[in-house]
Amino acid sequence: MATKNTLTSDDWIKAAFRALTTGGVQAIRAEAIARDLKVSKGSFYWHFKDVPDLKAKMLAHWAREATDAIIAEIEALEVPARERLRLLVHAATDERSLPYGGLLTDGAVREWARFDAMAAMTVKSVDESRLGYIAVLLGRCGFSSAESRSGASALYGALIGLEALAASGLADLRGDLLRLLEALLGSRASS
Repeated sequence: MATKNTLTSDDWIKAAFRALTTGGVQAIRAEAIARDLKVSKGSFYWHFKDVPDLKAKMLAHWAREATDAIIAEIEALEVPARERLRLLVHAATDERSLPYGGLLTDGAVREWARFDAMAAMTVKSVDESRLGYIAVLLGRCGFSSAESRSGASALYGALIGLEALAASGLADLRGDLLRLLEALLGSRASS
């Protein structure tokens, strides 16, 4: 059995995301998450002031790990923009979301944002960052500013929709996104 000293705040955040993904925002409760982690509810307060504090830290964690860290990881590589776009698709579709609830995690955060102003602001900021980064990469591939914005919207919109379809077994998330990316890049010279 884990103790308050062996669990990190990240362990609690991951468990809270799993609760969100399976039960919605109302499932983010200290007692239920403690039960999932097999610790006492009291150990929750070792890491968080209260549930609103946990929720705020969840949103910050999501923005940092599911966006900022991925962009930094891709930018650290010395590869052409086309390859960065491919690597971005791989990062967006790899197994890093599994400890948080898998493919449905982003969708659960988006659902949360429909009813919560703080979550809505975070989702908007994340969407702007993701769209902006994709547009920058498309621009590096020779797309005009308007084409970059449109291509970014198409690729990112496809990711959002395909995540839901893939969770139901109705799409090949990575394969479909890579095919869409290749179609977008098809008319451009190699960069």
